[in-house]
Amino acid sequence: MRRYSRDAGIFVCPAWVLAALAMRARRCHIGAMSAADSGFGVYVHWPFCLAKCPYCDFNSHVRHEPPDEARFARTIAAELAHAAARIGPRDVTSIFFGGGTPSLMQPQTVASILEAIARHWTLKNDIEITLEANPTSVEAERFRGYRAAGVNRVSLGVQALDDASLKALGRMHTADEALKAVAIAKSAFPRVSFDLIYARPGQTPAAWREELTRALAEDIEHHSLYQLTIEDGTPFAALYRAGKLKVPDADTARALWDVTQETCEAAGYFAYEISNHARPGAESQHNLVYWRSGEYVGVGPGAHGRIETAEGRMATATEKHPERWLALVEEQGHGLVVDEPLGAIERADEFLLMGLRLREGIERGRFRTLAGRDFDPERLSLLTEQGLIETTDDGRLRVTAGGFPVLDAIVADLAA
Repeated sequence: MRRYSRDAGIFVCPAWVLAALAMRARRCHIGAMSAADSGFGVYVHWPFCLAKCPYCDFNSHVRHEPPDEARFARTIAAELAHAAARIGPRDVTSIFFGGGTPSLMQPQTVASILEAIARHWTLKNDIEITLEANPTSVEAERFRGYRAAGVNRVSLGVQALDDASLKALGRMHTADEALKAVAIAKSAFPRVSFDLIYARPGQTPAAWREELTRALAEDIEHHSLYQLTIEDGTPFAALYRAGKLKVPDADTARALWDVTQETCEAAGYFAYEISNHARPGAESQHNLVYWRSGEYVGVGPGAHGRIETAEGRMATATEKHPERWLALVEEQGHGLVVDEPLGAIERADEFLLMGLRLREGIERGRFRTLAGRDFDPERLSLLTEQGLIETTDDGRLRVTAGGFPVLDAIVADLAA
């Protein structure tokens, strides 16, 4: 299954899909296309964790001594100032503190970063401000501090609701602690989401149905439900190659997927994105910026961004290593190590990769504008006949419920 990286919501495709797209990439530039209708977001990466989970390939780091939060806040503020000078005024629709474990930050650090954002851009009245948290770092007093700072949505990394699975995943909390954290979050914030990982070693569809039903009974508005992926460079990858870690086979993984869709739908949570389920109106506005190919600034170590400048739409990324990032920003005012214009084909491919994750699909007219071409009619016809894609009454192209389990193949076919 596919996933997106929390450090910027960037779609991670299998190598064979990327190879197919790379064959077509070329530096063919077009003028900047306004993405204002998709929102404008700010992503802040806090790279520190109490421990590194064995399945995780995110940019997260463990330090024996607490980081100098005041220094990090000043440096993040410097990156925000640099970005604002490049792109000018914006109306911010969402802010996301990701990691790492942002809930290890003191509330005053969060407040100072929000104040820095507000110095440069206008915060919309209905802005969504999300902070990721792990159950081990949830304290009622600290959560009240985040709420006072302006955070109005929290996303909890629960990951599982049984202790054996949590231990196997390297998590430092128990199922009981996770549910207590959910209760604290519900009392402190108007909006709450939490993550679960499924297709875990030895997991059966019946066990997953029971666990997911228990999670949905917590009566929160949003759930991110990801199939476990084995990522290169992680301890899980080494165990998998050695034959010491077995994940569900393709048929079981598909059965787990079906259970996910059926159970969520029955409880009133619709799959607005391939791995995200929400009650109507409770979609993550920040992630929608990514999936709708909107504009977002990324600050902090290892953060990605997509910004509209006089030179066109730019793909940005900052230095991943926290201490090197600090030194770089203090020396030159930003930590960018990637700052490249996206050509027409690259923009169109990214629009396709991200947009087809959404149940709403994509606007074919916007794809034609970006790519300078339409989709191959024979490919469209074949995929439609196979029941994998459909065209809505208003002309949007979207993947069907039956097509989502093979989304990567559909994207590769349409992009070819």
